[in-house]
Amino acid sequence: MRLVIKIGSSIVAPGGKLDPSRVRALVDQLDLVHHEHVLVTSGAIACGTSVFGTAQTPSRVIRMQAAAAVGQSRLMHTYEQLFFGKKVVAQLLLSSDDFSSPIRYRNLCHTIEELLRLKVLPIVNENDVVSVRELEGAFGDNDELSALLAGAIQADWLILLTDVEGFYRHNGSKQARLVRRINRFTPALEAECNGKSALGRGGMSSKLRAARVATTGGAHVTIANGFHPDVIPLALRRRVGTYFPPQRRKRKGE
Repeated sequence: MRLVIKIGSSIVAPGGKLDPSRVRALVDQLDLVHHEHVLVTSGAIACGTSVFGTAQTPSRVIRMQAAAAVGQSRLMHTYEQLFFGKKVVAQLLLSSDDFSSPIRYRNLCHTIEELLRLKVLPIVNENDVVSVRELEGAFGDNDELSALLAGAIQADWLILLTDVEGFYRHNGSKQARLVRRINRFTPALEAECNGKSALGRGGMSSKLRAARVATTGGAHVTIANGFHPDVIPLALRRRVGTYFPPQRRKRKGE
């Protein structure tokens, strides 16, 4: 199978500080022999911010760009260490232009396909250093970026890892209830969404939009808690989180 796994800022850098042990726990769950993986990682700004002596995300765009420049280096160094002896990794920094330009999109698809053919594991992040649109929320903390990638490489699964168990609904009651499966996207679902986290720029609303995009392209999607032990294999068995079935079946050859 081909999997796109998005790791949120709250997982990579809880409290605004890079947590290699948490990332290692996720890397160790990947079945590198039987599956192809593309990781979409947030956390560059959070990692860079901690270097500046504060745990709060900077409010000025130029400071966010500086934090991303520092943090991206630290982030990739961590991934290279964690995959050492297991997989060669490659870094891809993308912006919305890479998906809106037909030429750039075609080149992106060809590059990822070649990396996977060579048994290299692509690690993707949005290009926060130069792309102001992304800093202002165009990709929703990489949620929608991961969905676009899932469509570009015709992934079988998109797993969105965050710091909550999945999608919650109140259904008229005061206490929210975890929804284990969502078959249809409705305006009522959007109305139930919570806010953004302190370190991320997404929130449940962007994850719902990502799930809609990916399932429309034929992928299975799960939103799950990245701190849960064995979350990745359990998500593939639909044992944790909120599951979204594909909205269409893939044709042969897709």
